[in-house]
Amino acid sequence: MPWLSILMAVPVLGAVGVALLPKGSDKLAKQLALAVSLVVLALTVAMAVQFSPNGNRFQFEEKYAWIPSFGVHYGVAVDGIALVLIALSAILVPIVVLASWHDAEGATRLDLKSEAVPPKRSAKTYFALLLVLEAMMIGVFAATDIFLFYVFFEAMLIPMYFMIGSYGGVQRSYAAVKFLLYSLFGGLLMLVAVIALYVVAEKNTFMFPELVGAIQDPTTQKWLFAGFFIAFAIKAPLWPFHTWLPDAAAQAPAGAAVLLVGVLDKVGTYGMLRFCLELFPDASKFFTPLVIVLSVVGIIYGAIVAIGQTDMKRLIAYTSISHFGFIAMGVFAMTQNAQSGATLYMVNHGFSTGALFLVAGFLIYRRGSAQIADYGGVQSVAPLLAGAFLIAGLSGLSLPGLAPFVSEFMVLIGTYERYAVPAIIGATGVILAAIYILWMYKRTMNGPTAEPVKGFTDLNGREKWVVAPLIAMIVALGFFPKPLLDVINPAVDQTLTNAQVTDKQPVSTVAEKKGAGQ
Repeated sequence: MPWLSILMAVPVLGAVGVALLPKGSDKLAKQLALAVSLVVLALTVAMAVQFSPNGNRFQFEEKYAWIPSFGVHYGVAVDGIALVLIALSAILVPIVVLASWHDAEGATRLDLKSEAVPPKRSAKTYFALLLVLEAMMIGVFAATDIFLFYVFFEAMLIPMYFMIGSYGGVQRSYAAVKFLLYSLFGGLLMLVAVIALYVVAEKNTFMFPELVGAIQDPTTQKWLFAGFFIAFAIKAPLWPFHTWLPDAAAQAPAGAAVLLVGVLDKVGTYGMLRFCLELFPDASKFFTPLVIVLSVVGIIYGAIVAIGQTDMKRLIAYTSISHFGFIAMGVFAMTQNAQSGATLYMVNHGFSTGALFLVAGFLIYRRGSAQIADYGGVQSVAPLLAGAFLIAGLSGLSLPGLAPFVSEFMVLIGTYERYAVPAIIGATGVILAAIYILWMYKRTMNGPTAEPVKGFTDLNGREKWVVAPLIAMIVALGFFPKPLLDVINPAVDQTLTNAQVTDKQPVSTVAEKKGAGQ
């Protein structure tokens, strides 16, 4: 059964169905989008049940000639790493659909001093874009043809650009264009590297498994690595390529921000783990010290800047820059613990940050402002809302017992095995996280109840259905991450093998021995 093709086709067909609904059918469009996303989730679960962690690395494989003269294939398959990220996408989309029930209907205001900005397009278009984006996200993680991966990598930009630019806040056009230009620049570098890889490898194919080990010259590897890595660093985003994210996340509707930070940005760290390490192992070892430094700077910088934010959504965006520093550090530490932890972190961060953005969206919907100073005392009038915000926030600071703690601990332990000093410095990010999360919670939820906050209602039935699955996943994976790690670990083992790294052996030693042998 062509599981992956079906998973991509269903949301595309659903998007077409939503788009073809008659004008004024906004409620029906939402219901149809929710139904389609739930079907995709059910199909994903059915596929995941059949995945064998100890079987072949790539499973559910499909390969068809697409452009035979250039060796381009429609090639899709999943290993454990891709599977958990596809599952993350499939879980988040129906939650986002339900959370975005009113996002595209009325005017958006993120600041009490600014005028409310009406959406440029209909609610029907918004939910059609959500379904198209879901298909692109599944495709980018499933692609085993590098050219096909590039196509999905760029195609994801289109629905997200319109979701930010048509339904966001007062500066939505600026944020959408900035997001698009940064991403297109990175995509252009990657396209050049993809073409060069095809020419230099002389394999007449873009299939990833056949290109592993094809480039032997260290200098060529370094140039190609740079093209791929910069594109992925922009997408992630890794410091100092991060500046587009706070603007995009702050201006986007809450649901779009969840998918932007929770899934789309993971394509960057996924690309580093999948393509940079395995296609260019010597270059990866050469650039590892630089990437580790950038990661540590990102961890500290993102956390410190988050502390000073006055806008909730910008604060959450900067926390994600810090978290992506942890993920990138784990990827390039090149140990089993670090890379498994980094992959698990990608999933856990999606749930944690998704919950934070959505609860922040509920607050903004009630108050009409994302400014932290416009709140106070929410806990006394909306205890369920405050409780959900607290759990999401505590997961953001990696409290033991909640999902991100396990992955962050694995990254730090795995990094310490090779790079003790960066791991110790990076660990200070945990302390800084406690500051920015608890201070935000104190200013918004505790203290005297602000006059406009007294009229707040607590979570309604729909909002409870939005928050409950995320909190359940955060708690469940905090206490029992083994099912995911059992799927992830074999794929990480294969990644380390293809990267020509022995788990306990220092990267520098491996590189030196190989150089001496040449």
